[in-house]
Amino acid sequence: MSKLKELIQQYCPDGVEYKTLEGVTKSICSGLNPRQNFSLNPTGANCNYLTVKEMASGKIIFSDKTDKITKEAVSIIQNRSRLDFNDILLSGIGTIGRVAIVDIPVGDWNCSESVLLLKPEQSIIVPKYLKYILEGNEVQEYFNTHATGSTLKGIRQKDLRCLEIPIPPLPVQEEIVRILDTFTELQTELQTELQKRIQQYNYYRENLLSFEGRTDVEWKRLGEIGKVSMCKRILKDQTSSSGDIPFFKIGTFGGVADAFISKDLFDTYKSKYSYPQKGDILISAAGTIGRTVVFDGKPAYFQDSNIVWLKHDESIVLNSYLRYIYSLSPWAISTGGTIARLYNDNILNAVIPVPSLAEQQRIVDILDRFDTLTTDLTQGIPAEIEKRKQQYEYYRDKLLSFKRINL
Repeated sequence: MSKLKELIQQYCPDGVEYKTLEGVTKSICSGLNPRQNFSLNPTGANCNYLTVKEMASGKIIFSDKTDKITKEAVSIIQNRSRLDFNDILLSGIGTIGRVAIVDIPVGDWNCSESVLLLKPEQSIIVPKYLKYILEGNEVQEYFNTHATGSTLKGIRQKDLRCLEIPIPPLPVQEEIVRILDTFTELQTELQTELQKRIQQYNYYRENLLSFEGRTDVEWKRLGEIGKVSMCKRILKDQTSSSGDIPFFKIGTFGGVADAFISKDLFDTYKSKYSYPQKGDILISAAGTIGRTVVFDGKPAYFQDSNIVWLKHDESIVLNSYLRYIYSLSPWAISTGGTIARLYNDNILNAVIPVPSLAEQQRIVDILDRFDTLTTDLTQGIPAEIEKRKQQYEYYRDKLLSFKRINL
């Protein structure tokens, strides 16, 4: 960062002027409310309608979940908030403070009323410098303290216009952007590597578990292999916030229990009612449906109907093989009620390939090796990403802090 120090010494050794956002932008406005001006997702609509969810990564990323509007609706919005390359988008309602720069071609798309559009005056401020400034902790704190509203909070445009930010000379801004871009590129590379490894694992898993056209397997309903089992119902007044035996509800399944039952109750219910054996594959039937946990055999109890397992003979299907089969979600999920869930019949009617035990074990051995490798990567890379993120945030806030001078 010696170059930055040289530039600061050359252009602003005594500090920099602070200016309001209104003073460094051509305009600040927002998109339009579809309820008052047009409809979302009408038949034949193929233009993207950007909301906060398309700004989650600091960039603009459209997906198949992005709302659609017609070209006529885009024209209506453009009369108020025409988008241009290098404009800055800021989420101003609900999830306040997400920032993205328009770095993709501006065509038939525009933004919602919850997104504020800032047009940088590029003779004063570098667009990406403004993006980094708005993402900084100091400005984010300003958004938090100035947010108004009871149910759905928002930042008022008048408060946004009054926000003062440091404006060093353009060469200094450009060097800061170059440095921070380097940090963000490193994070992007790590994210890409992580995604690539996960996709590679999923490819091999799905290929190993695809038996289409093979004659050495039987296709069986899970109901032919075993029956769905669950623990005896535990009532709320039978639990406590501390105790002997952890009680896992759907909200804590696979994590840390926040409720407990007594050892006496555990021993009684375990001896009288269904209880998993070590190695059984526990399945979430609600919440994150189909998530699995291998029961480790340690004393614990599980919420009935929401956490279940298949009681079956391992001389037909190995639990370790079932775990990988379950990862492909072989069942249909019932969505007819208020809340989607996995009922017993959904599980029992799921059809799975059942090769010989030797073939099952071979597949498990291969996938276990991939699983170990992927787990190491998916634990190591996110840790490195988090480290880089913290490093980036530290340097971002440090680089964007300037002594104020009054002109």
